Parts: sequence; structure tokens; C-alpha cells
Amino acid sequence: MGISDIADGLGRRIEGLGASVSEGLFEPVIRLGVTGLSRAGKTVFITSLVANLLDRGRMPALVGASNIRAAFLQPQPDDTVPRFDYERYLGALTGPAPHWPEGTRAVSELRLSFRVAPTGLLGGLRGLRTVHLDIVDYPGEWLLDLGLMEKSYAQWSEGVLARIGARPGAAAFAAALAAADLTARFDEPAAKALAEAFTAHLHAAREAGFSDCSPGRFLLPGEMAGSPVLTFAPVPPGEYPRGSLGHEMARRYAAYKSQVVKPFFRDHFARIDRQVVLVDVLGAIHAGPAALEDLRQSMASILQAFRPGTAGFLASLLGGRRVERILFAATKADHLHHSQHARLTAITGALLREAKDRADFAGAKTQALSIAALRTTTEESIAHDGVELPAVRGRLADGRSVALYPGELPLDPAQLLAPARDGARHWLGADYSIMAFAPAAVSLRPGEGPPHIRLDRAAEFLIGDKL
Repeated sequence: MGISDIADGLGRRIEGLGASVSEGLFEPVIRLGVTGLSRAGKTVFITSLVANLLDRGRMPALVGASNIRAAFLQPQPDDTVPRFDYERYLGALTGPAPHWPEGTRAVSELRLSFRVAPTGLLGGLRGLRTVHLDIVDYPGEWLLDLGLMEKSYAQWSEGVLARIGARPGAAAFAAALAAADLTARFDEPAAKALAEAFTAHLHAAREAGFSDCSPGRFLLPGEMAGSPVLTFAPVPPGEYPRGSLGHEMARRYAAYKSQVVKPFFRDHFARIDRQVVLVDVLGAIHAGPAALEDLRQSMASILQAFRPGTAGFLASLLGGRRVERILFAATKADHLHHSQHARLTAITGALLREAKDRADFAGAKTQALSIAALRTTTEESIAHDGVELPAVRGRLADGRSVALYPGELPLDPAQLLAPARDGARHWLGADYSIMAFAPAAVSLRPGEGPPHIRLDRAAEFLIGDKL
């Protein structure tokens, strides 16, 4: 770490000390990070959580809900961070033509404030207190990049080239890499061709259900699209002369870490003290053993970036926040009959066992749940070969109503995780199906948020102690 880094860090801590002391002593702030890889349901989770905290009729498991006298949205504290567009997303989910809103493509933020009645023996002697919930939404693909901070370009390239062999788009990238002269003098069109082939592979792999598709900004470039910092690709390790294509690839990788990954960690991620990790476990199971194993490894890599544990009172005032609670939530539980929810939760816990154990050891509280932030289905039984099967019924994008029996998840998670670790190409003797259900039409009564599954239990774990 250089002198400029140290000075920058000290300056930021001193700058925020006054606000931190005020928040810590008078109006506590819970800074909740929400992340998950593509299609895990981050936007829907935040929208439904906020709606159900504003109107708490469907939140019986949130014990402190009875202490909330008022809940209201305020401008977020970070003036340079876009506001999470809650009203538009809620309209998409609950309007006359309900549809899924667009997914997370950049960092956004929302502040929800509560006026909370005091509790305890002396509660009657104190007035209402204010608690702020700052929700930070950021793409999980960007979080994957935090693992790059400890890897050299050679280490990253070697790891990527070793694992992508059979993935979609890998052959086309390999052909482009073989055709490139990495020792020749740097040429921008050649670099662009390699980067485009690598990016096409990342998009294809993600569509096929793979999770570890970094660098994350290649998938969600935003305003950086076409910039040199996103125009590189992995190459075989070797000594490349200064000014060559291979040498420039390494230089741009270093620039990506210093100019993209590090500012994200410093400005957003390092300030979080509660975290939700949304995981599309059902989607990975449906995609096959390789996708499930890739998800396991990706989540282990992501969660190494967290700083779990409990920060002391003085340390928290000085900006030394640590992630105190981490919720691992398997989404889309409404795609299963409730009789299988416990199995989905067990698979999620086993899938994230390594990361969960590390967080528990460091002093953080962790929990695994299977949830549906927005319930889109109803349950019923369907007859098949004289047997009644537990199914769910939902609406497809074209308006048709269909009933689905997705298959039976195993009681023992090892029946899925073991073949995935061993490199199995297909599930043996089993087939797991999922359906792309559209949001169901809802009619919300006064005081009620959108229907969900266990969102109240998730909220109780994440913020219940502050209410």
C-alpha cells in the first residue's frame, strides 16, 4: 500500500467521523448490501422487502414490526450514487400488466427510515427513536472481481484458461487466441478482437448457467464499454516484451484492478455491515452438475471478500465496519411445493458450507433460507401414472396458466454436491425442471405488501435486533 493510499484512507475516515458518531449515538444506520449473480432476483428482493416494510401486514415473523410507528422513504445519503428506482419496479410487479423489471446493472441505493417505539422497563420514559436502513444494490458479477485483487495477471490467466475448455464460446476464443501473435508490437484492433471473443464466451457461459464469469464489468460495462480498461483477455503465461500485445494485456489487467475493482471495494462494499447473498440454486441444479459446482466455487470465492465478524463500538464509529450478519437465501422457492422447501434450504447450506463456516468462526451470524421475495405460484396436486404429485401452478409470459412438477430434490444434499464435485456431466436417474413464471396479478389490501415466502424471516434475521 502506497503513501497516497494511506492518506486517502485516513482522509475518508476523518471526513466521515462526525457523521458516524452522530449515527452511532443518535440515529443508528443499518447498511444492508444485497447481491447475487445474474437472475438471482436482487431487484425483486429489494422492491418486495421495502414494500413489505412500509406495509407490514404480511410480516408476522418480523417481531419488531409492532414497535414501528412509521416507515418512510428518504433521499439516500450518498449524493453520487443513483437511487434504487423502487416506485417503477413496484409498478412493474404489481401493476395491471405485471412483469419482471430489468435487472441490476450498476450500484444503486435506497434509504428507508423507521420511527420506532422504545422497549424495556424504561421505554415509557423515552420518545420515539429513528433507525435508518440503507439498502445497497450491486451486481454480484462485480463482487466476483474482488477475488482478482490477490491474483497476478499470470495467475488469473492460468486459472481462466484451465477451466473454460468445455464451456460455450470457449472454442471460438481459443481460436482467436491461437491466431494472435502475443509477442508482436501492440495493435489495438488485435487487442479488441481478443477481448470481444473473450466477452462473447463470458456471455455464452452465463446463459448456460455458469457463475464464475469474471471480470464482471465485461458483462455489465456501463459507461466503460469500449474503454482500454475493458479491452484485455487471458493469455498463456510467459515473458512478453515491453510494448507487445501480451505485455499490454497484463498492463490493462492491472489497470482494471486499480481503477475499477479497488474503487468499488473502497466506496461501496467495505462500508456494508449486513449482507444478503441471493443464490439461484434451482437454476444451477437445472443447468446440470457442472453449473452447480461452478456456483459452489464462485460463491466461495465471493464470500472470501467479506470481512465477517463484529466490529467494536469505537471501531464502528471510526469506520471499521465488518459484516455482522450474512443471509444466504435460495430464491424462487415458489417454484417448488412447500414440502420441498426444507430440502432446498439444506442444499443451499451445504453448497455454501465452507463460506458459512468461515463467517461463523470469525464471529458473524449466518443463516440459510429458501425464500420467494414475490410469490408467483399456487400449490396443487397433479395426477401422473396414478400417483398424485405435489406441483405448483403459475402464469407464463404468454399468459397461459400451467402446472409444474419440477422433480423431487434429494433429502441428502450430497446426492447433488458429490457428483458435481466429481465432474459428472448429467444427473444420474434424475431430472430437475424449472419454469420461467411471470408475476401473478395481485390485489393488495391496505396495509399489505406483495405476497412472498419467508421474506419476514429474512427481515427478522437482518434487522430485527435493531427494532
